[in-house]
Amino acid sequence: MKRKKPTAFAIFAHPDDESFGPGGTIALLTKTHDVYLICATKGEAGEDHTGNKDPLPQKREKEVLVAAKILGIQNVFFLGYLDGELNNNNYHAIAKKIETLTDIYKPELFITYENRGISGHIDHIAISMIASYVFYKSNHVKELHYFCIDEEQRGTGQTYFVFFPPGYKNEEISKRVDITPFLNQKIEAIKAHKSQIRDVEEMLKRHKEKRVEECFIILKK
Repeated sequence: MKRKKPTAFAIFAHPDDESFGPGGTIALLTKTHDVYLICATKGEAGEDHTGNKDPLPQKREKEVLVAAKILGIQNVFFLGYLDGELNNNNYHAIAKKIETLTDIYKPELFITYENRGISGHIDHIAISMIASYVFYKSNHVKELHYFCIDEEQRGTGQTYFVFFPPGYKNEEISKRVDITPFLNQKIEAIKAHKSQIRDVEEMLKRHKEKRVEECFIILKK
């Protein structure tokens, strides 16, 4: 009888966070785990560079479903919140929805952004905090992997938001994952987010600069 794979949740605020962030590690993880993606929003506040008039949330939903398939993700759950509105008023409701999915699928592992949100995006910070809360509360989840960047990787995008946080020092990083075998998968997943072409081009530029490592801060119970 074939042994069932353990389950992992990738928990993010927007479509494209999974690909632009730890996409290579997610592709690697699908070899040993059933990975599910949780998107708190459909990226309604993002730019749209497709040139057609279809509603942006519909486009971004389709894009992330394509990216998820490329990465080997089992399914995508949308929590139904609006881009830019992951705030104090919604914290507990968002946490409850993630807890409900956690009780159903019993993941052993969470992946999300580190507490600074990589770029300082408030939605990223909020979802990191909420995932952390559920991690500590859940009996199922044994590890939390915070995707982060090191001091060298912090080099681009400093003015993207009001404050682009610094990267982490080497001694603060728990693990570096060599994603070389999964780099093409990650690049194809990034390209799937066609409405966000400007960000896509920036991400692809970084990977041409041999960004073949993804960094994590790991918490274990």
